[in-house]
Amino acid sequence: MAKASNNPRTFLGVDWNIFLLGIVSFLTDVSSEMIFSVFSIFFTVILGASTFLLGLIEGLSDFAASSLDYISGYLSDITGKRRRYAAMGYGFSTAAKTLLLFANSVIIASAFRVVERLGKSFRGPPRDAWIASLTTDKNRGYSFGVHKALDKSGAILGPLIAYLILNALGQTKSTFTLLFQIALIPAILAVILLFFIKEKPEPVQPRENIFKAYKKLSPEYKHYLHTAVLFSVAYFSFSFLLLKAYIVGFEIKDVVLLYALFNVAFVIVSAPIGKLGDIIGRKKIIVVEYLAYFLMCLGFIFATTKIEVIILFVLFGIFYAIDEGQSKAYIGDMEKVKRGTAIGLYNFVTGVVYLPASLIAGYLWGINPTYAFVFAGIVSITAMTFFIVSKR
Repeated sequence: MAKASNNPRTFLGVDWNIFLLGIVSFLTDVSSEMIFSVFSIFFTVILGASTFLLGLIEGLSDFAASSLDYISGYLSDITGKRRRYAAMGYGFSTAAKTLLLFANSVIIASAFRVVERLGKSFRGPPRDAWIASLTTDKNRGYSFGVHKALDKSGAILGPLIAYLILNALGQTKSTFTLLFQIALIPAILAVILLFFIKEKPEPVQPRENIFKAYKKLSPEYKHYLHTAVLFSVAYFSFSFLLLKAYIVGFEIKDVVLLYALFNVAFVIVSAPIGKLGDIIGRKKIIVVEYLAYFLMCLGFIFATTKIEVIILFVLFGIFYAIDEGQSKAYIGDMEKVKRGTAIGLYNFVTGVVYLPASLIAGYLWGINPTYAFVFAGIVSITAMTFFIVSKR
């Protein structure tokens, strides 16, 4: 009788279950990015909200997107159940999108933006810890890179669908409502698929409060966490980049295509950068991340032509590919046991900083858009220096 193989099934060089999680993220992003690619325009142009209010809502949504991370990561650690909490998060985000079907006011649109991000917050750490458990030190960066590439592939298709709808039917409120209805379909499919993915059994971790858990994390992780908090002060919403493109001369429908271009750049470099990190070490990749953000800020200070904006959107895609995938892989390298807690804590504390950072960006933008980019550039290069000089 033939002996069953102990080798896990793979596809694209990663565990099959990681690939399926990538498809879940792909479908979710098709849905989410159909909405987010047009949300800043819908919010300010169609509903008439101010840019300061946009900055406030984006800051609140970014805080919401990390407010439950520690809780969900902690729960997934102490129960050993990653899929349960990931599914709850995906389901909550999908349910929140129904609010947009009734978005007749700034209040409802604002509520959607914040509530939907709560679901993202809850699903992230359990899912990323789930992915890390299916990898080794030799393929962790590549595995996260493949997952994020699949994730952002949905962010390419989503804006393109939004573009086709707006281009065919016009940029009216009724067209936006139809777009939001269509966006619900892939979100529902993603939740269904999630229940067909197997999770790897993991040991249950002891219950402890956030302060006790922090003390037990490695010094290397704490240094990276401190660096990330500093860097987060430089954060400003992607919506401001889209508004900058609008100022330079792109039409509303073309702004959607720029968003797709950003995601194309992300997808192309995500897996190769992950593989490079597996080879040369992820610390060097993190330095590249901070440098790319600084160069992007510098570029937007002086950008006055469409081609310059296009190049900067590609650079932002490269930065984001590292930030989204390799930061989680780096944490997975440093913390082998309490991965859900470590990822959740990282997401939570950086998300807390995003709110004041977005308010600062919105305030500076109101005075002069250049000031927002100057401030972000100075903070990012400071964070990079701190990481290099102080790292253990």
